[in-house]
Amino acid sequence: MSDNKIQIFDTTLRDGEQVPGCKLNANQKVIIAKQLDILGVDVIEAGFPVSSPGDFKSVEAIAKIIQNATVCGLTRAVENDIKVAAEALKYARKPRIHTGIGTSDSHIKYKFNSNKEAIIQRAFDAVKFAKTFVEDVEFYAEDAGRTDNEYLARVCEAAIKAGATVLNIPDTTGYCLPSEYGAKMKYLKENVKGIEKAILSCHCHNDLGLATANSIEGVINGARQIECTINGIGERAGNTALEEVVMILKQHPYLNLDTNINTQYLYGISQLVSDSMGIYTQPNKAIVGANAFAHSSGIHQDGVIKNRATYEIIDPKDVGVTESAIVLTARSGRAALAYRAKNIGYELTKLQLDDVYINFLNFADHKKEINDDDIHQIIETSKVYNEIISA
Repeated sequence: MSDNKIQIFDTTLRDGEQVPGCKLNANQKVIIAKQLDILGVDVIEAGFPVSSPGDFKSVEAIAKIIQNATVCGLTRAVENDIKVAAEALKYARKPRIHTGIGTSDSHIKYKFNSNKEAIIQRAFDAVKFAKTFVEDVEFYAEDAGRTDNEYLARVCEAAIKAGATVLNIPDTTGYCLPSEYGAKMKYLKENVKGIEKAILSCHCHNDLGLATANSIEGVINGARQIECTINGIGERAGNTALEEVVMILKQHPYLNLDTNINTQYLYGISQLVSDSMGIYTQPNKAIVGANAFAHSSGIHQDGVIKNRATYEIIDPKDVGVTESAIVLTARSGRAALAYRAKNIGYELTKLQLDDVYINFLNFADHKKEINDDDIHQIIETSKVYNEIISA
């Protein structure tokens, strides 16, 4: 793999589906998985096979149909989990087992009632056992964000010795600051023996709104895989948003980091996931929100009409959006009104526009948003209507 290529590991169908009330059936999962493959993701985490017969069948069905991406199944560091995942993945062209265990003091003490040495042994044994089924084994150190770096390095070394090809360093609780998460990746890159044999992976949660920032800081400091979901859906406050990290890397070429994602499919798959899961995507969501390329301020509208780049750093077409939206509200100016009027067939002179604009403001003060029908009514009730239509 090129050193500047960032693998995109999509976990919409596993971590994303953990959102309460967003259970997908097998057919919906297969449809989304096909679109993820077309989108260009490198890895599709299809589910947690041992968790239910339905999840097993979904992972198996996805493994059969995916042509390009690696298909991954999640397990705990439990032999039966690993056996079941291997069975579900047996039809995959490129299978990966994702196994691991909690490594923070909190997890070791309260979740496992264990000790650090025993956890290292369990990590080693789990990876070793998974390796008997597939060549590609990813190890996750759950709650790595709150795990002491020196101990985390020891766990990673054990996983590499057992054959891990990817080391997932999750900020499971979304606790880390970007500087802390980046420093953690840098420490592992510099201190784990055999690190050249494995890819470091970012898996960040959004509890403090830092998932995207942490993932970007992670790859700047040596990670070469980002684990993310469409629309940033996932447990609690969600995961790193795929569309955000992909477009950040694309819009900042000086980072010299790139992905295999065909960004023109981003908006479409965002809508597919939102509709399938019944999750309303917030209008101001970066990249794929309904307002991501909408402008209602008069100052902004004037700038965008003159040159899109004045207020847009991304061409809407790059992410599959047809065009920017000029939304007419009481905050809009003459330029926006003239632009929208022209789109529906009215070429207004400056004097005509001044008159129509007065009428427009009266409408706009009583309605949140002015649509095309309103524009017709505004012009038809203006003093210069006859002059406009006779031109």
